[in-house]
Order: sequence, then C-alpha cells, then structure tokens
Amino acid sequence: MAPKDLLLALVVIVVWGLNFVVIKVGLHDMPPMLLGALRFTLAAIPAVFFIRRPAVPLRWMLAYGLTISFGQFAFLFSAMNQGMPAGLASLVLQSQAFFTLFFAAMFLGERIRAANLLGLVMAAAGLFLIGSQGERGTTLTGFLLTIGAASMWAMGNIVTRKVGKVNLVGLVVWGSLIPPLPFLAMSWFLEGPELIATSLRQFGWNSFLVLAYLAFGATILGYGLWSRLLSRYPAGQVAPFSLLVPVIGLSSSALLLGEALGPLQMAGALLVMLGLLVNVFGGWLFGRLRLA
Repeated sequence: MAPKDLLLALVVIVVWGLNFVVIKVGLHDMPPMLLGALRFTLAAIPAVFFIRRPAVPLRWMLAYGLTISFGQFAFLFSAMNQGMPAGLASLVLQSQAFFTLFFAAMFLGERIRAANLLGLVMAAAGLFLIGSQGERGTTLTGFLLTIGAASMWAMGNIVTRKVGKVNLVGLVVWGSLIPPLPFLAMSWFLEGPELIATSLRQFGWNSFLVLAYLAFGATILGYGLWSRLLSRYPAGQVAPFSLLVPVIGLSSSALLLGEALGPLQMAGALLVMLGLLVNVFGGWLFGRLRLA
C-alpha cells in the first residue's frame, strides 16, 4: 500500500475509534434515539444534494438503512446509554464479523472454514468473560444491546453484498435518509416529547460538535476514505485495518473518559482480539502450514 493510502487508512481507524468516545459524550446531553435521528439527518442533508443516488432498488436501500444505520445505532446508542463503556463497545461491536459469517452462510450460501470456527470459539469465550461480569460500569443490558448492534451491522453487510458494487459514499448518504423517521418515532414513544423538547432547548456547541463529528467525520469522511481504499486495493488487504478500531477505542476511552478494564474484562478483550485475528488471518496461516 502506498504511504499516502496507508496514512488515509490510519486516519479512518482513528476517526472510527474515537467515534465511541464522542457518542458517550453526546449521550450526556441527548437521549439515544434523538441523537440517532439528528446524526443521520445531518449525514443526509445537505449531502444528498451533491452526491448522486446509487443505482440501488428501493427495497435494498430500505433494507440497508434499517439495518446498518437504524438498527445498528439504535442498539449501540441504547447500549452505551445503559452503561456499556465506550472502549468495550468498540470491541464487542466487532463481533459483527462472526455474525456476518453465519448470515452469509444462511443467505448467500458461503462456506464457513475451520479458521473461522476457531476464531469464533475464541471470541465467544472472550465475550462470555466480558458479559458475565458487571464490573467497571458494564451492565448485562448494555452488553446484550451491543451484541444486537453487531448483528444489525452484519445484516447490513449482507445487504451490501446483495447490492453489489456501488458508490459506497452514495449508499451511506442516501441510506441516511431512512433512519431519521424511525429514530424520531422511537424517541417520541420511549423518551417522550418533554425530554425531546428539553434536549433541543439546551442544544449548544457541545451537541453540535458531537453531531458534526458523527455525521461528517465518522460517516461521510470515514466511509468516503474507506471506499477509496477498497477501490484501489483488494478487500483482504484493507479489511484487517478495522481490527485497529477497538485498539483506538479502548485506549482513547481510557485516556479521555478514565475507563479502565477489570482483570476478566482485560482477559476477555484479549481473547476477542485474538479470535478476530484468527478469523482474518487463520486461513492464510493454515495454508502456509500445509505447504511447509
């Protein structure tokens, strides 16, 4: 990978890793469903007036917007509002890789290889350690909601594969038109009009900067650079960079939010990361061992 593109990949990883700290800060001022509605409204408007709509049938655009955008972040924002630490959220969310494997096998007929199963077992053991201990601010509800977010991300990945090769930035921007209404409906019923009104009256620079980061940084800039890398290099060369997101998420949450992992959480985090590494590189490693 060219040095310039390597730098762009690292920019994406840092932006996406810090995303979890920003979400935690945003939830101090806004309830989760309202935060989601405003985030995707800002991600879609005014960008839809400048970015061409991808050639995607409406049913697949709806499926994309309701899974990877609405479903994922409704669960994730709720999880972090229910006590899921930002750093652990960035790690547990990566379990989407294993949900994607199973959904791809179910709906696309793809094979699950031995390296995938080994990585899954290791990551599952790590997730069990993380989810079984309510220490350091972690709650079982927050953990389960984060797993729900990972499954929605994985469903969105399957939708993206069904859509085929399209402009990823266009898909993200136009797909962002779909979540605001479901988010607003859930905010109205779960959070109530009084809390919505209070949050909007108290809307200040802190809330604006949070939304700007989530909409323009994590969404448009992040996916824009990521799609550029995917257009220049094989997916297998680009995708492993996403393994660095939890590293940034865990370190930035410790530095900026004072979050610290307990012993079992640390052991679980290491197992999850090791499982993800085996999932990504295990097939190559097993192939090399057979050739040796």
